[in-house]
Amino acid sequence: MTHYLSELYTPKEAWLALDAAARNRFFEAVGSGLAGLSALGVEPIAFGAVDPSKRHAAPHRYFALWRFPDEGALDALLAGIAASGWHDYFETVNAAGKAVDLAGHLDQLAATGS
Repeated sequence: MTHYLSELYTPKEAWLALDAAARNRFFEAVGSGLAGLSALGVEPIAFGAVDPSKRHAAPHRYFALWRFPDEGALDALLAGIAASGWHDYFETVNAAGKAVDLAGHLDQLAATGS
């Protein structure tokens, strides 16, 4: 069953304090860690800056969207992100779970509280 992850993140003071060379070294390490995850079927979908002019915009500055063939691949990415030190530099909120169709989601919403 396909799983998805939506990340929202904002740089922390620790990130802002790094110079360009240190930021590049960090991104090189993150990139090398992601290379092995593609073999698990981890699929990056989209990355970008949150548009604050949109209605109900998230308070975070950036987003990332990922697709996974199963929960194991999702958990592997989350573990890799944590191991990279990402959370030392970025305040992050994750929304992850198994995909359902619209009717299935409406059923989830209808069942809320039961």
